Amino acid sequence: MQSSLADHLKQFSRSVFVIAATCCYLGLAGCTPANDNDWQGYVEGEYVYVASSQAGRLDRLSVARGQQAVVGAPLFMLEAGDETAARNQAQRQLKAAEAQLADIQSGKRPQEQDVTRAQLIQAQAGAGKAVLQLHRDETQFQAGGIAKQQLDDSRAAADTANAQVRQWQSQLTVDRLPNRDAQVRGQQAQVAAAQAVLDQADWKLGQKTITATRAGLVFDTMYREGEWVAAGNPVLRMLPPENLKIRFFVPETTLGRLRVNQAVTLSCDGCQANVAAHISYISTESEYNPPIIYSNQSRAKLVYMIEARPAAADALKLHPGQPVEVKLP
Repeated sequence: MQSSLADHLKQFSRSVFVIAATCCYLGLAGCTPANDNDWQGYVEGEYVYVASSQAGRLDRLSVARGQQAVVGAPLFMLEAGDETAARNQAQRQLKAAEAQLADIQSGKRPQEQDVTRAQLIQAQAGAGKAVLQLHRDETQFQAGGIAKQQLDDSRAAADTANAQVRQWQSQLTVDRLPNRDAQVRGQQAQVAAAQAVLDQADWKLGQKTITATRAGLVFDTMYREGEWVAAGNPVLRMLPPENLKIRFFVPETTLGRLRVNQAVTLSCDGCQANVAAHISYISTESEYNPPIIYSNQSRAKLVYMIEARPAAADALKLHPGQPVEVKLP
C-alpha cells in the first residue's frame, strides 16, 4: 500500500512538472513580439443601389442575383403607359408649334395671295381703260368737242385707277412677307418651350428602362416582377469590382510607417496567389481606445483603421466579409 501511494505521488509530481513546463513555454511564446508587418482584416463592399426616379409596376427584371452585368446591359423595366402617352402628346404639341412658326415666317397662304393678285389684275385693267379714255378726251378737248370739266374728270379717273394699281401691288408684296419680328420671336419661344416639354417627357420615359452604367455583380434583387415599385426605391444592389475594399487595423506604434497609395499584399484562404492592393485611406481617429486617460501604457492599445483597394481585376477574387491577411511587401 505504501509502495502504491509512492507511485501515485511520483506520477502526480511528473504531471505537475509537465503542466508547469507547458505553461512556461506558452508564457514565453506569448511574450515573443509579433510581426508588426502583418495585420488581420476583412473585405467590405460599397454597394450601388439601382433605382428609378419614377414609380411603376415592375414588368421585367432582366438580371438575377449573382449575375455579372456589363455596362449598358438592361437591368429592369417598369410599366410606362402614362409616360409614353405624355411623350406622344408633347411631340404633337411641338409639331403644331413648328407648323405655326413656319406659317408666320412664310406670310399669307398661296390662295390668299391669289385673291390679291386677281384684285391687282382688275385694277390694272381699270387703269388701262382710264388712260385710253383720257387720251380720247384730250383729243376731243383740243378739237373743241368737249368741255374742260370732262377732261378734268378723265384725268382724275386715270390717276385714281393708277393709284389702285399701286395699292394692290403693295398689298401683294405685303402678303409675301412674314409677320412682324415680335410675332416671329414669340412663336420661336413657343417652339423652344414645346421642345423642352418633349425632352422632359423623353427623360421620364427613359427612367422606366434602366441599364447598367457600371459593370459589376448583381448582389441582390429587392422586387419580383409584377410588384409595384415606389419612386426612388432600389430594385437591386450591385457591387462593382472597384467598390471592394479591405479594412484592417494597425496599432498606434505602426501608424507612422504607413501612407496613402502605399502598396500592400493580401492573402486569404482559398486564394491561389497573393493579391496586390494600395492603401486608399488612413483614419485620423483611433478605434477601440480604452475609456481612460491616455498614458504611455495605454497608447499601445490604440488602433487605427486603414482601407486598401485592390485593382478591379483582382477584386473579382475577393468576397465581402471574407477575412484576409494584410502584409507589407
